[in-house]
Amino acid sequence: MKIFFLFTFSTFLLSAFEQAAASAHYDKILTHSRIRARDQGPNVCALQQVMGTKKKYFSTCRNWYQGAICGKKATVLYECCPGYLKMDGTRGCPAVAPIDHVYGTLGIVGATSTQQYSDISRLREEIEGRGSFTFFAPSNEAWEQLNSEIHKNLVDNVNIELYNALHHHMVNKRMLTKDLKNGMTLVSMYNDQKLLINHYPNGVVTVNCARIIHGNQIATNGVVHVIDRVLTAVGNTIQDFIEVEDDLSSLRAAAITSDVLDTLGRPGHYTLFAPTNEAFERLPRGVLERIMGDKVASEALVKFHILNTLQCSEAITGGAVYETLEGNTVEVGCDGESLTVNGVKMVKRKDIVTSNGVIHLIDEVLIPDSAKQVIELGGAQQTTFTDLVAQLGLASSLRPEGQYTLLAPLNGAFSDDTLRMDQRLLKTILQNHIIKVKVGLNELYNGQELETIGGKLLRVFVYRTAVCIENSCMVRGSKEGRNGFIHIFRQIINPAEKTLHEMLRNDKRFSVFLSLVKAADLDDVLSRPGEWTLFVPTNDAFKGLTDDDKDILIRDKNALRNILLYHLTQGVFIGSGFEPGVTNILKTIQGGKLYLKTVNDTLLVNELKSRESDLMATNGVIHVIDKLLYPADLPVGNDQLLTILKKLIKYIQIKFVRDSTFKEIPLTFYNPSVTQLTKLIEGEPEFKIVREGETVTKVIHGEPIIKTYTKIIDGRPVEVTEKKVTEERIIQGPEIKYTRITAGGSDNEEKLKKLLEEEVTKVTKFIEGDGHLLEDEEIKRLLQGEAPVRKAQPTRRTQGGTARRRTRLANH
Repeated sequence: MKIFFLFTFSTFLLSAFEQAAASAHYDKILTHSRIRARDQGPNVCALQQVMGTKKKYFSTCRNWYQGAICGKKATVLYECCPGYLKMDGTRGCPAVAPIDHVYGTLGIVGATSTQQYSDISRLREEIEGRGSFTFFAPSNEAWEQLNSEIHKNLVDNVNIELYNALHHHMVNKRMLTKDLKNGMTLVSMYNDQKLLINHYPNGVVTVNCARIIHGNQIATNGVVHVIDRVLTAVGNTIQDFIEVEDDLSSLRAAAITSDVLDTLGRPGHYTLFAPTNEAFERLPRGVLERIMGDKVASEALVKFHILNTLQCSEAITGGAVYETLEGNTVEVGCDGESLTVNGVKMVKRKDIVTSNGVIHLIDEVLIPDSAKQVIELGGAQQTTFTDLVAQLGLASSLRPEGQYTLLAPLNGAFSDDTLRMDQRLLKTILQNHIIKVKVGLNELYNGQELETIGGKLLRVFVYRTAVCIENSCMVRGSKEGRNGFIHIFRQIINPAEKTLHEMLRNDKRFSVFLSLVKAADLDDVLSRPGEWTLFVPTNDAFKGLTDDDKDILIRDKNALRNILLYHLTQGVFIGSGFEPGVTNILKTIQGGKLYLKTVNDTLLVNELKSRESDLMATNGVIHVIDKLLYPADLPVGNDQLLTILKKLIKYIQIKFVRDSTFKEIPLTFYNPSVTQLTKLIEGEPEFKIVREGETVTKVIHGEPIIKTYTKIIDGRPVEVTEKKVTEERIIQGPEIKYTRITAGGSDNEEKLKKLLEEEVTKVTKFIEGDGHLLEDEEIKRLLQGEAPVRKAQPTRRTQGGTARRRTRLANH
């Protein structure tokens, strides 16, 4: 009857445990192990054993399907699940393990060394008697691995040392694995010593970093969990350990300098990867001195070695990323018995357990990006750029106290021809990749201009899935260092030097297209400031076009403009800025649509390959094509024109609708002439000289500007609309008063230009930066008709106009 009662009681406890444990990681993993072994019979669990070792795990799905643990091949074992036994002649494990007191249960789970030590230390009577205990029992292998000297001292003094050591493995209440919460601290039965519990998502449960390898063996007076090592007493904090450990004196100095040491003395659950003195000695002296002399950098360095979670080595069965106190992440993994940090075996000693965490000693110093100089941020794919910056003397100009942004092309962007360039020219190219200020990815927006250390202005273009600067677009990998950012680019950045019109004029490939542009009176469009994307057919696109054909095209100006303006769209669109494989629809100035996509790094325009793309101009970008573009939905109503177009365009069927005409496209889509910049005032120019000593205040201002642009916020492009008021400047001192005259119509344009050249430029001077008014003697010479010392630029800043202004980024 007694045996039946015990059997029923144990079955009830196990059933209750299984139901209540549904949310515990250990028990979830155990359930998966049972499912994997269901073909082996009832109550069988599948485990993985690391080849060449005795280490066995109830595995996660990741390790199970990889067939490996810590990078080492693992074999599959089938064993009875905890609490069950085999029976002769039957499949699986149909029998429930007998239930006994804690002492007897030690024998059931195979912890016979612990059972023996309990006997000789006179603990047996206690754990056979009344009570409710949790016993974290070291396995037989755990006792064998214990330091021989410690082991001898325990066995030689069984009544005190061994008895106390075993009590340190006990808690005075039953705690199943479902009750062992991550971060929990239990009080042991020896001197109220702390037991630090961690329950990890991969199902591993540790006690002072010892792993439970067989859990939840129910006893009549408690529960037994078998662990893989003998527990040692925990008393000191991480701070206490650092302060007394001679091999950590360099880390101690860095932690004191950065005011981080006190943090490691507070309650918590930290993991410290502690570099030894030897690790610090391996650092280049200049690097160590710079970091130690910079409190911000030294604080970042020390915090980069600290996790705000407790990671015991036995819980790490594969690589995982953890956030450090510095804010960036490290990858902690394993390779067989060794721990790895960022893929490198560097842990010399692991699992030094303290009251507020665990310490792993490492033989390398981890330097976070935030403690590095910007030039040190370059990775393996940017070594060509960083090496050239150092070799050409530009690295020395990047002062530690400065603020910079490096636009680093990938190694493959540097061709052999580029590397063979004259060093002076190569240095100029590299200067175009160093911005004067520190600019993060989230601070970039469409239309922004960034000034390089060489004085060039680089334009920023933000697209749906890309951020580009001039002709080159970013790839992933931006980093922030102590004195700047580094962004990675596909190509070498080529700042624009010429307008669209100048580029066409200087390239003989485009002579036919340019002649048609001129005939259509579109020269000014391509010459003036703006933001355009122009698809330019080469002369090959016009093969077969006779002089007579050309004359017919030119005579029908509306038709010619419709054809040419179908090649022009508002905005700058870089080929590599398009999302690969996705069709992008652009509306042209003509009104039709262009269909663009990139395939294998080649830009397709209406399915036609661009022979050369991303030729940057100061007012846009050119993509070269070898076919004339024509909107498929635009009909032709003239037989002669149809014949001409069929000669040039064979990739689409051109519609013919007799007598249909092309719409007139007025040149109002851009801002021609200077007449928009000033007000119309009748009369001759009026001049007034203020005598020396008199003070006049003059305010120059313009209308508010509504500007819409795209800005990167939290890694995503967001359209932003803001209202800006043009700059107001108050000038005090001698003043020249004059009346500016503009044309009311086209008839007055020549008069305007003449007046501006003959009169206004004689008495005005462009005010920029810390500019000043002309001196009195200069004014007198100008009024007397003498040649001016320096001719002004009257259209750069005029009343009521919107002057082009450079975007300057403030230091952050």
